[in-house]
Amino acid sequence: MAFRAAVITFPGSNCDRDMAVAIEAVSGQPALRVWHGDADLPDNLDFIALPGGFSYGDYLRSGAMAAKSPILRAVVEAAGRGVPVLGVCNGFQVLTESGLLPGALMRNAGQTFVCRTVDLEVANTSSPFTAGFVQGEHIRIPVAHHDGNYFADQATLDALEGEGRVAFRYADNPNGSQRDIAGVLSANGRVLGMMPHPERAMEPAAHPSLGGADGRKLFENVVGALVAA
Repeated sequence: MAFRAAVITFPGSNCDRDMAVAIEAVSGQPALRVWHGDADLPDNLDFIALPGGFSYGDYLRSGAMAAKSPILRAVVEAAGRGVPVLGVCNGFQVLTESGLLPGALMRNAGQTFVCRTVDLEVANTSSPFTAGFVQGEHIRIPVAHHDGNYFADQATLDALEGEGRVAFRYADNPNGSQRDIAGVLSANGRVLGMMPHPERAMEPAAHPSLGGADGRKLFENVVGALVAA
């Protein structure tokens, strides 16, 4: 089957092209590019990605204005129908601001921008994004953020833990995130928000210092799960 994916672009997005290239590299199909001001998504989408960057200049709060853009209503509706949605870095912030994921992304504990490759532990292997990983496996993925400190109240954190909705944890927490959380899943496992950038770890030859190709597996997991379905 043809794999139909869409990448949403906001004013200030700077990883949308990288995300589209990553999706095409794995699926063999060009990703559709959708502008934040559009009211509707293309028909019959299999996958939606919200990329990193600084949507709307990070005014108010990171992701807060993007969460009110016209296209987000369509994204929320698609997620409600079970269309897998991936939000990376600023995209994760947009997902929390829109209510698709719980919690919030706060200023890094060190009050500085963090840009380096980090070690992640795979904490969930039951979602379309993580099914090809091994529980407890360590992977290396780059981060680049100023507001990546994941915060939620203790009841929410306990629920995420108890329901197996923590997708990835930092092995060496770069930003102060509670319980070392680097990625969170929705209740149905079809929405994933993560601060690290898998689209920047696709080809070892291109980015040997950024963690090789560990990010590619996440996209392979999604494409494989959806094509098999």
